[in-house]
Amino acid sequence: MLQTVIAIIALIALWIISTQRKLVVLNENVCNAMNQIGVQLSGRFDTLMALLDLMKGYSRYEIEALIEKVRTRRSIITAKSTPDDVALQERIISEALTRISIIAGQYPEIKANPDYVKIMDALETFENMLRTSFLIYNDNVTKLGREIQMFPVSIVAVMLGFRQRGYLEEKASKVGMSDIN
Repeated sequence: MLQTVIAIIALIALWIISTQRKLVVLNENVCNAMNQIGVQLSGRFDTLMALLDLMKGYSRYEIEALIEKVRTRRSIITAKSTPDDVALQERIISEALTRISIIAGQYPEIKANPDYVKIMDALETFENMLRTSFLIYNDNVTKLGREIQMFPVSIVAVMLGFRQRGYLEEKASKVGMSDIN
C-alpha cells in the first residue's frame, strides 16, 4: 500500500514538473516574441529619426520640434512590456509619420530625394516585419492562454504564477505607407 501511495505521489510530482516546464517554454516564447517586436520598433524609430534628420533642411523648426517630441516619448519595448506599451509606441510613430506627410506635401523636392525614397522603403520594410512579429506574438499568447485555461494545468499555472497575456491589436487608423510616399 505504501509503495502505491509513493508511486502516485511520484507520478503527480513528475506531472507537475512536466507541466511547469511546458508553461515556462510557452511563456518564454511570448517573451521572445515581445522582444522581437521591440527590435522592430527600435528599427522603425531609428529609421524615422534618419528621415527627420533628412528633412531638417526643409522645415528646420518644425522638424526639430518633432524630433524632440519623438525622443521624449519613446521608450524601449522589452519582454516585460505590455500590448498597451507597444500601442503607445506605434501611436508615436504614426503621429510623426502623419506630420512628415504634411511637411513632405509642402516641399515636393523632398519626395524627389533618393535618400527619402530609400528611407521610406526601409520604414515600409520595418512595418511589414512588425506585422509579422505581431502575428507571432499573438500566436504564442494564444498557445500559452489555451494551456493556462485547461484543467488540470490551470491549477498548476495558478500555483506557479503563470498568467494570461494580452493580445496586440493592429490599429485600422494607422497611417498607411502609401499615404506618405
